[in-house]
Amino acid sequence: MESIYYVLCFACHRRCAHCYEERFRPYSRQRQSEVIATAKRNFPRVIANLPDTMMYLDRRQPLPGGGFAQRVGRVILSGGEVLLDGVREEILYPALDALRLKYAENGGVKLVVQTTGDLITPTIIGELLDRGIWMISVAGMDDFHSGMQGEKRAPLERRLISLFEAAGMSASGHGAGERKASDEEGPLYSFFGATPDTWIGKLWPRGRAWANGLSSATLADNFCNRWSGGLNFLDHAYSGSEVAIEPTGDVYPCCLKTKHPLGNLTQERLIDILDSLADHPAFQAINRGAPEHMGLTLGWSVDRFFERSKTVTPKGEPYGNLCIGCDAFHKEVLGSIIEDRRALRLGRRSAMAQQ
Repeated sequence: MESIYYVLCFACHRRCAHCYEERFRPYSRQRQSEVIATAKRNFPRVIANLPDTMMYLDRRQPLPGGGFAQRVGRVILSGGEVLLDGVREEILYPALDALRLKYAENGGVKLVVQTTGDLITPTIIGELLDRGIWMISVAGMDDFHSGMQGEKRAPLERRLISLFEAAGMSASGHGAGERKASDEEGPLYSFFGATPDTWIGKLWPRGRAWANGLSSATLADNFCNRWSGGLNFLDHAYSGSEVAIEPTGDVYPCCLKTKHPLGNLTQERLIDILDSLADHPAFQAINRGAPEHMGLTLGWSVDRFFERSKTVTPKGEPYGNLCIGCDAFHKEVLGSIIEDRRALRLGRRSAMAQQ
């Protein structure tokens, strides 16, 4: 698989107004201990159920004799904020060690740590490099993050560049969200944020971004047909495939997260989940980046899907986006189909265990 986006823990030191996930926030001491304990309990089982290899075939690089070039995929470890005290030592570092060990004899893996950036220190950079990370991706470079508005973020960016380069890291030449092969040699660093020029600039209709009326996306903005959307999520042997995983182990076809998870990686293998859905027209439509076609065999015309993609924001403003229609379709139709498929998989798994 080219990419796995794994949110290790919901704990964060910020409560940003534009965040797509309400659970990314500071917690009380007791509640944070519980959130960290859940993530710590689940990550070994999640990693055990990831693909046996992260090698994939790059359809953008055909070989002269036929077939495609083989490349090493990446696992992006994110939060919340994975560099928080407690999360960093208890979850992030053991997860990096486990991933490196899992793929050491199976082609390797490119490990990416995504962070808001303001907790980075020379010591932490060294500890990450010691664990073989390929990239540190700083994701807090936008006006929505407190203290990062406009030129206010320039001093942090300059300081981080100085720290990264002193540690022997190089700037990535690929922009966040670009559908390009991971062909750069690490260790690398990169910067991005929810700025107007990026693929997430209009903000997903999720979490606090939705509650605060900040998404400016329209029906013309098809998040599904972009990187971090559902496009190619089923094609796990090839370039373009990515899934998103929560600290609970729930897995989704996109980072935005559909209303119903595809399955749970504390119980099942990722490839088993994907392969069990590959023959269904609704998931094939997501895989094509055409969510409006999800219901064509289930009583939902394209016109109906577009109509159900219109709503009113919590602030009372008219709004339309395909993610809204996707939510409605999952809630009313697809959720029960997902659960039926999951029951069949778990039933077969139980039967095999008893043999």
